[in-house]
Amino acid sequence: MPQTPLTVAELSEAELLARIFPRLELNALHSAAVLLGPGDDAAMVAVPDGRTLISIDTQVQDQDFRLQWNNGYRTTGYDVGWKAAAQNLSDINAMGGSATSLVVSLTMPAGTPVDWVEDLADGLAAAIGKLGAGACSVAGGDLGRGRELSVTVAVLGTLGGGQPVLRSGARPGDTLAIAGRAGSAAAGLALLESEHPVGTLAPELRSLLDLQCRPEPPLDAGPLARTSGATAMMDISDGLVRDGTRLALASNAVLDLDPAALKLLAAALEPAAGILDTDPMAWVLGGGEDHGLLATFPAGVQLPPGFAGIGSVQACGSNDLAGVTIAGRPADSVGWDHFAD
Repeated sequence: MPQTPLTVAELSEAELLARIFPRLELNALHSAAVLLGPGDDAAMVAVPDGRTLISIDTQVQDQDFRLQWNNGYRTTGYDVGWKAAAQNLSDINAMGGSATSLVVSLTMPAGTPVDWVEDLADGLAAAIGKLGAGACSVAGGDLGRGRELSVTVAVLGTLGGGQPVLRSGARPGDTLAIAGRAGSAAAGLALLESEHPVGTLAPELRSLLDLQCRPEPPLDAGPLARTSGATAMMDISDGLVRDGTRLALASNAVLDLDPAALKLLAAALEPAAGILDTDPMAWVLGGGEDHGLLATFPAGVQLPPGFAGIGSVQACGSNDLAGVTIAGRPADSVGWDHFAD
């Protein structure tokens, strides 16, 4: 007979932590900025250049992920740990910085399998290492009991000198560019919600599903954009149009997207769009969670490696509002809203 999985209710907090800490240490996640890591009431971190970037994000069961999806895919602790790290590392990246440390709060039902929690620690560690945030370390965190799984990560980062890249610096005439993917995670979400069993998906479709569960933000692109003269930048977490509108409003400008560039982004999603009978452009414009970067650069400046031009920054006319257009016409995709959707 199969053994019943060990649950967190069967261990003390100290016993559970004793299973988690080694999984982080085995991945050699020791940042020079973390002077005192897990084990005491608080961590102690250094501030390399006298300033600290900080961001926080939460994933909640049945709001941000499901343990069982419609197509049969089961979300692992590894998936949730990876995504928790990736989305927070991306926020530091969007300021042109590099992450130095993070802390994690995990709330879970008493019946949560211990191996799911261990997988979460492995996913956190793997994302930090494989995404290129080697200077970052898990400095500590908290465990708690609740009705549903909820993972909150707060991350600290540094600029290493210089100024952060804000949303408010885009200027008329700037080139609008993107680093990373647009629409892949949304296509993956559609596949998870579909009637197509996960085990039957072709490799190119399965890769899209994986990018929803384990996004791959281009962490080298943020600091590179900053040193290359980016005038504005932000993480694309809620969709190209929604996040582009935020940048446009902050800069009091219009971001005009190039239809030809958008078609190139959509072409990569055609296989998924074909089996789901949908328009891939909706994913490109409205899909979030790829955690790519949207940035603006002065006209004539060579875009740094990893960035592709997708439009330009225009001034607001006398009758125009700041926002996003496509070839001069208002974009109608709204993207993700945590409270409206």
